[in-house]
Amino acid sequence: MEDRSVLTRPAPAPDLTLRYGPAADQVADAWPGDGRAAHRPLAVLVHGGFWRPDYDRTHARPMAGALRDAGWTVLSVEYRRCPGQPDLMTADVAAALAALPALLTPHNGSVVLLGHSAGGHLALWSAAAAPTPALAGVIALAPVADLALADQLRLDNGAVADFLGGPAEERPDLDPVRLDTPSVPVVIVHGSEDEVVPPKLADSYLAAHPATRLERVAGAGHFALIDPLSAAWPVLLATLATFGD
Repeated sequence: MEDRSVLTRPAPAPDLTLRYGPAADQVADAWPGDGRAAHRPLAVLVHGGFWRPDYDRTHARPMAGALRDAGWTVLSVEYRRCPGQPDLMTADVAAALAALPALLTPHNGSVVLLGHSAGGHLALWSAAAAPTPALAGVIALAPVADLALADQLRLDNGAVADFLGGPAEERPDLDPVRLDTPSVPVVIVHGSEDEVVPPKLADSYLAAHPATRLERVAGAGHFALIDPLSAAWPVLLATLATFGD
């Protein structure tokens, strides 16, 4: 049974919210870090929720606050979640990454992109299809890394087809496993007991992009990877430290 308590757990509100476009969801919450953050990349979070409008960035606040407390400046990106209009979502992530890092301090000028679940898909897509010069690396947490396989498995009652507005085979340009290998380091962290996004999706991405580093977290489920109270949390902190300490 997946522990989903992190999704509704109270957490500190952001210190500020930045806007990168005119739409209501074209915003990002920010938690500036302490003196340690000045020598580290900006940690940019892209939340999950199978690209559905029911899930927004607020469920990532426990993660964002804990990363700030660990000495990182954190930006949590919202994006328009419109079923059947995937290009709005990818365009929003690209626009946020292009516009917002320069508006927030302290950090060292580079970016580590962290995405969970559907946000992991968007992070992997961004690194391959729309990388920014500041991008130093990607940490994909239980990502939907193979859209065609996820579509075949009908994850979350057909979430991929709902996201794309059709079968995954018609949009290979949005499928990370079928895109070029990103030029920056990519780490996938995936729980061995994930019941929401099966680990076989990470294995498929690794087969297509062998330079990827895979961290398999024994005993961890899907939401443990974004839960600061879970046994999996130190794995994320150690992985992030490889980009900044």
